[in-house]
Amino acid sequence: MDNTPYDDVFRTLLTDCTELMIPVVNEIFHTKYTGKETICLLQNEHFIRMPDGSEQERITDSSFEIISEETAPIAQGQKKRYHIECQSTEDGTMIVRMFEYDTQLALENREFTSNILTVQFPDSAIVSLRHTKNTPEEMTVKVLTPGGKVSYNVPVLKVKRYTIHELFEKKLFFLIPFHIFAYEKDFKELEENKKKLKQLEAEYASIRERLEIACQMGDLNRYAKAAILDMSRKVIEHLAVKYKNVAKGVSRTM
Repeated sequence: MDNTPYDDVFRTLLTDCTELMIPVVNEIFHTKYTGKETICLLQNEHFIRMPDGSEQERITDSSFEIISEETAPIAQGQKKRYHIECQSTEDGTMIVRMFEYDTQLALENREFTSNILTVQFPDSAIVSLRHTKNTPEEMTVKVLTPGGKVSYNVPVLKVKRYTIHELFEKKLFFLIPFHIFAYEKDFKELEENKKKLKQLEAEYASIRERLEIACQMGDLNRYAKAAILDMSRKVIEHLAVKYKNVAKGVSRTM
């Protein structure tokens, strides 16, 4: 599957502002990481062997492990592996690709002792940029093995469901560049209605101001703020490419 500009934004933020992923993981998996943990980015290029014997390259949006802080009372130094994909268009094959990626990640971190092969699958999730009424809250992989059935769930985080207030309240700064998807269906009206476009521009001016406040409060560093603004402009310019007034107005505000 071809990469989209949104995949690129996702990976750029993960690489440049890795710490912003912690609140996203907490939101998706209901974990309670404090932000003091260490995040190690893992290889995101994998080669999958096809039925005809050829190999195809697959690039994951994010593969990383979180190492609990050493002062944690229970899980001292514990590592947990995660795999999160950004989905901008539903095509019915996402869960298949998730399983392909998960299997490859598990194999790459296999353990072999005393004739026993142990593979550990990562905790996986999908960040959906354009969910519909048919988009599930989670998807499930079932594996039927000679030793019995195994299944695991893949949660789906729906970006458009979050208000700007919720994104800031939960410190989901990582998702701010994708907030514009909530207005995608209104682009045609916004393009022709200056008053409504001004309201959207005002909302994005407020986002910029709240990011500055987050910096002053110590919830965000200056580099991350600049990256969020830059990536927000990139998403807006691609998503609203056919709506010049919207793209220019909101991008300029950011």
